[in-house]
Amino acid sequence: MSDSEPILLAVNGTLMRGLELNPNLLRVGAQFVRETATAPEYRIWSIGDRHPAMMRFPSGGTAIQLEIWSVPRSGLASVLLAEPAGLAIGKVLLAAAEVLGVLGEAWLCEGQREITEFGGWRGYIARQNLKVI
Repeated sequence: MSDSEPILLAVNGTLMRGLELNPNLLRVGAQFVRETATAPEYRIWSIGDRHPAMMRFPSGGTAIQLEIWSVPRSGLASVLLAEPAGLAIGKVLLAAAEVLGVLGEAWLCEGQREITEFGGWRGYIARQNLKVI
């Protein structure tokens, strides 16, 4: 992979299309690629109903809905630096590939509401009628 090739980034929360931090992706010239889901190995929490945090588990997880974005290498750092504290970059396993993605640190999820049953952030905010845009 050359230094000029964009990086595929899996996003599962407020960076998704139409949500609060999506302009951070658009500002650096990122392009939406597709909607997809993780492999069935993830759980997700609502962090104070402001944003989600997703973590991988060897058992007890499910497929979480997310978006894949093509992000210019030159803009990736600024997007990630603008993410809330406790969110980090890591490898996210999809059905047939592994890409970089936004994951939550364990300390961030402690004491927060697990929302895995909703299948992802969009499913949760729709069911809760949250105004997070």
